[in-house]
Amino acid sequence: MEQFALQFFIACVTAAGFGIAIAAFGCGLGQGMGLKAAVEGIARNPESSGKVTVTMLIGLAMIESLCIYALVISLILIYAHPQAAAIAGLFAKGH
Repeated sequence: MEQFALQFFIACVTAAGFGIAIAAFGCGLGQGMGLKAAVEGIARNPESSGKVTVTMLIGLAMIESLCIYALVISLILIYAHPQAAAIAGLFAKGH
């Protein structure tokens, strides 16, 4: 039982790591593309910089919320699973 719990914990930590890595990569790429487009729009039409900036900030906040959502899911995968007591027992024994 303890061996299965440890393997399950390792799988959860690996999945959480890959999940947050993919989310951070995608969000960083999306934010960079949004910022690039906003700067190009302001450079072409400087009078619209206020509207473009507000729209860009709202878009960046929405993209960032996706990364935060992925972080929450990753933390749930690591800390809130049904065999948490068995894993805590393993770490208490020093295995």
